[in-house]
Amino acid sequence: MPDNLVLVTGATGQQGGATARHLLAAGWPVRALVRDPTSPAATALAAAGAELAPGDMTDRASLDRAVTGAYGVFSVQPADAPPHHEPREVDMGRAVADAAAAAGVRHLVYASVGGAERDTGISHWTTKWQIEEHIRALGLPYTVLRPVMFMENHASRSTYGVFGDTALVRMIPPDSTVQLIAADDIGAFAALAFTRPDEYLGIELEIAGDELTGARLTAALRTALGRDFRTDPIPTPVRVGAGTSFGGWQADIPALRRRYPGLMTLDTWLERGGRDQLRAIRP
Repeated sequence: MPDNLVLVTGATGQQGGATARHLLAAGWPVRALVRDPTSPAATALAAAGAELAPGDMTDRASLDRAVTGAYGVFSVQPADAPPHHEPREVDMGRAVADAAAAAGVRHLVYASVGGAERDTGISHWTTKWQIEEHIRALGLPYTVLRPVMFMENHASRSTYGVFGDTALVRMIPPDSTVQLIAADDIGAFAALAFTRPDEYLGIELEIAGDELTGARLTAALRTALGRDFRTDPIPTPVRVGAGTSFGGWQADIPALRRRYPGLMTLDTWLERGGRDQLRAIRP
């Protein structure tokens, strides 16, 4: 068994999938935890060179099997559609960390959220802080990545997408600024953490690729779509009920770009597939 094998949870999702791709591109062996090895996303991972490990983060025995012999673990938990976020998130995050500790994993990279440490009161950010605290309490060698708002959220068919009932673009005042990151860049930073442990072990890093005003974001999305969408502000009670926030992020983007020069801006993301994602959801 290779001595640098990484178990990737959430491998068929955005962050886990990006991590698996970047690790494979760097020549690192990947074992992907998948609930259904026959799904299109899972078979695509296998075709790319990943080993598939059937299992679920709610099943500790399957986690123990999957992590056996692994050097590292990438941990990310699923999020349900807002406002009903995954109620088992903390249990799953802790279970992954416990399995990693029991197996003697030498590096766990956890995908948290920007602002998790700042006591925001946002429930699905607090859950990630609880998982972070559990990882530290176990004494695991870790890196915590704290991504900000995903660029992909605006191209989602969920309620957060530009055509959703609680579209994120309707929560950002035109003159306020917001930080964003492409999901692929989260995977890039996860791969950097594993491949450059001397730089990344023991740190928590807030990550973003762009910062722009609500007006600039709306204009860019409108141009990419080739059509208009609602931009009237969402009433505060509805926004609070959706359990989200658009700001308060503090990523040092110039410093991050020095770490990873390929970090995407919104315009770059649109050019590299984001525009197609947006147009795919047009009513």
